[in-house]
Amino acid sequence: MTTGGMIVRPRTMADLDACAAALRLVHNADRYPVDWPADPHGWLTPQGLLSAWVAVTEDRVLGHVGLADTPEGPEVTRLFVAPAARGRGLAPLLLDTARKAADGPVLLEVSDEGRAAVALYERLGWRRVGSTRARWLNAAGEPALLHHYVSP
Repeated sequence: MTTGGMIVRPRTMADLDACAAALRLVHNADRYPVDWPADPHGWLTPQGLLSAWVAVTEDRVLGHVGLADTPEGPEVTRLFVAPAARGRGLAPLLLDTARKAADGPVLLEVSDEGRAAVALYERLGWRRVGSTRARWLNAAGEPALLHHYVSP
C-alpha cells in the first residue's frame, strides 16, 4: 500500500533498528510504551505475533503495527506513528492493513491516557466493548485503565 510517498509493507528483521529509533521518538513524546523496554527489539516482536508492518519512506520508518494471536482473537499490537509523521493518515492505514490481514474483526486495547488514540479509534468506527485495569502503572502510579475495542 502507498500513500503520499509512503509505503506500508511487511516488516523485516532488518527494520528493527529503525523501528526502535522511531519508537524512542514516540516514547519521548507520548510515554508509549509507558516504560522504555530493556530490549526494544524484543518488545517489537512479542510472543504470539502473527505479522507486523511498517510505514516507510525511502530513508526511514514512520510507523509500525503488529497483529498478534490472542485467546480472544487477532489483536492489533505495537501500533505507533513517529511524531513528525502524524496527521498524514498513517495510523488508519496501518490499522486497515492489520484488519485486512486478519480477514475479520480485530481487537485492540488502549490506555485511557492515550486520549488521541481513543479519539482516532472511535472516529474510525472501532467500538469499545469493555474496560479493565492493567497490571502495569500509568503516569499517576496507579493500575492503568485499559479500553478494549473491536474493529468495524
